[in-house]
Amino acid sequence: MILARGLVRLLSFVLLVVLALLGLAVVALAVAPTGAAKLFGLAQLRDSVGSWFDALAADGPVALASALAGAGAVLLGLTLLAGLLVPRRERLVRLDTTGHGTLSARRRALGQIAGHLTEQVRGVSGSHAKVKPRRRGGGRLAVRADRPRTTSGAEIESAVKSQLESLTGPFKLKARVQTRLGERGSRVQ
Repeated sequence: MILARGLVRLLSFVLLVVLALLGLAVVALAVAPTGAAKLFGLAQLRDSVGSWFDALAADGPVALASALAGAGAVLLGLTLLAGLLVPRRERLVRLDTTGHGTLSARRRALGQIAGHLTEQVRGVSGSHAKVKPRRRGGGRLAVRADRPRTTSGAEIESAVKSQLESLTGPFKLKARVQTRLGERGSRVQ
């Protein structure tokens, strides 16, 4: 998504520069049509491209290919405009909705809270948490807890789920906890 948004911004900037240059050419043609025609060599261009335009106007496979290319260009332009003009929807996890408004939290903040709660469990040497909200409230909380070799994964898993209950209950999050052996250099309990 981030790559597509960056590509849209780059392409839209390039297309706007090209459009501005074409606008300058049109203005130059409108101000001094004979001088601009000589400057850009429009007579020679018309002679060399005129037969191609006649082929486009005729029926056949060339006309079909050009029509499909034109439709593709229009769809690309509309996609670029939508990428620029449509605001990005922020994915929030809803806590409560009343007549006065909605109380919700951002995904990253909830993930950080879940990570800190997980690291408070005895036997957890590191954690990573990710929240994926659902459209109608609630969501999923995926937690990965690193543990030392001396503790079992089932004990850590149940302790982490009970520690996260204060977060998952009110936000209607379904917690999925995975444990793995900590890597060398992990913090020690």
